[in-house]
Amino acid sequence: MKDLITIGLPSKGRLKEKAENFFVKKGLKFTKSDKERNYFAEIENRSNIKIIYLHAKEIIQRLGDGTLDLGISGLDLLNESEKSLRNKIKIKCNLDFGNANLVVAVPNDWIDVQTIADLEEISFDMRSNHNKRLRVATKYPNLTNDFLISKGVTQYKLVLSLGATETYPFIGSSEIITDITSTGKTLEDNNLRVLKDGLILKSTACLFLAKKKAAILQPFLKSISE
Repeated sequence: MKDLITIGLPSKGRLKEKAENFFVKKGLKFTKSDKERNYFAEIENRSNIKIIYLHAKEIIQRLGDGTLDLGISGLDLLNESEKSLRNKIKIKCNLDFGNANLVVAVPNDWIDVQTIADLEEISFDMRSNHNKRLRVATKYPNLTNDFLISKGVTQYKLVLSLGATETYPFIGSSEIITDITSTGKTLEDNNLRVLKDGLILKSTACLFLAKKKAAILQPFLKSISE
């Protein structure tokens, strides 16, 4: 279909529900298959619109390669992407859900470490006295690298987290972590605390569009903004 608009939405959780509600409030009514794990939906009386449910991270990738025209995902995931990918995606608007912070967190018993400057001191001490680098577990290596280097912390190495990042300092896989948090409760429950100046990024859900489709999408975007 020549005028087909493909929209990517998060495939699970509250983000999925709120993303759907965003479009419902714009007058779009979803029609779905009754199959439990169906990854597609359509919009009533709008045969040119196709909804695809994907992991939030994949939505960013597919916007970048042009598979999707529009999508709702997190600002953190866009900013973590490579610059070549980010350059192909435009933020249409920030949304009023999906708010979370990417932060640097340390174990509670690191009582002498309250700021990034303290962290820098610890990292140099580990390198000079023990010939080890401070290990930082994260799912956000690009944002973490940029932040730590901008703050003058250089004696560290990243450990890519594949699961519950909060556990890494306590199973011997890292000393500290960076992680995304909305309330801080999970960090607190796992005996971690955020450094006083450890905010890397304030994130929110956004409506993104593929830049190369921007002109084609204008009539649709106008129709949902009125």
